[in-house]
Amino acid sequence: MFRGYNLRQRTVIDIDTAERIGSVSDVEIDEATGNISSIIVKRRYGFFSGFFGFGEITIPWSAIEAVGREFVLVKTFDFGEKCLKN
Repeated sequence: MFRGYNLRQRTVIDIDTAERIGSVSDVEIDEATGNISSIIVKRRYGFFSGFFGFGEITIPWSAIEAVGREFVLVKTFDFGEKCLKN
């Protein structure tokens, strides 16, 4: 059995660019089915992120390719403003 809280703090990596996107901070669950519908990823925006805060993006579960012990691998996904939470 896999539990949602086990995803917390895992590093999220884009498979195509090998770029570190951020780390999992939370999950969203579909109330009707009880399945994880997406993950919330905390992003850092560089050196001054401590002064200006963090951003979060929502990645749908369908974009996730693999979940490992330390990493979550996602396929290319539009990380545009529509998924950015401030």
